[in-house]
Amino acid sequence: MKLFNKWDTSEIVINDKGLVNYINLNPVLVPKTGGKNTVVRFWKNKYPIVERLMNKLMIPGHRGKKHKLTSGKCSGKSYTVYKIVYDTFELIENKTKKNPIEVFVKALENSAPREEITSIEYGGAKYPQAVDCSPQRRVDIALRMMVQGAYQKSYGKKKKMMNALAEEILSAYNSEQASSAISRKLELERQSDASR
Repeated sequence: MKLFNKWDTSEIVINDKGLVNYINLNPVLVPKTGGKNTVVRFWKNKYPIVERLMNKLMIPGHRGKKHKLTSGKCSGKSYTVYKIVYDTFELIENKTKKNPIEVFVKALENSAPREEITSIEYGGAKYPQAVDCSPQRRVDIALRMMVQGAYQKSYGKKKKMMNALAEEILSAYNSEQASSAISRKLELERQSDASR
């Protein structure tokens, strides 16, 4: 069985050993399970990774305290998101001549942060403290930053969402700082290095 009846996922190898159990590449024709895995907590990793991308695209979430990213095109319509993802993968395939799912998984591996910072309170003062990022949170952050970066490049502009998302995924695949997911990852790791 092939994803979207077009791309094979059986040959894809995940090189980051920490993310192997959290990137689901099981063959599925249409990546839309309808939330059947949300019964048990932390079972997001049972969803196909493309479906998780589609779910993030429905409502990408606001950045900081600005809620502009949750309105407008973000209607939560699954067919609209399905079409965006399908067209994005076709664009990636035309540009790279590779399996777009493989390119997307490699982009996720490149843009998943390994460390982040949290604040601890000690003696009435708050200090930043570097902490390791769990694998599931690494995937969540990478997906969110990819989608928010693509929306920021296409929101209110002439660029279409599928073009912006394809550029974001290809930039993350090549580890370029033009990708907002890669730049956010480097910023998080730089902050955590400074607060050791």
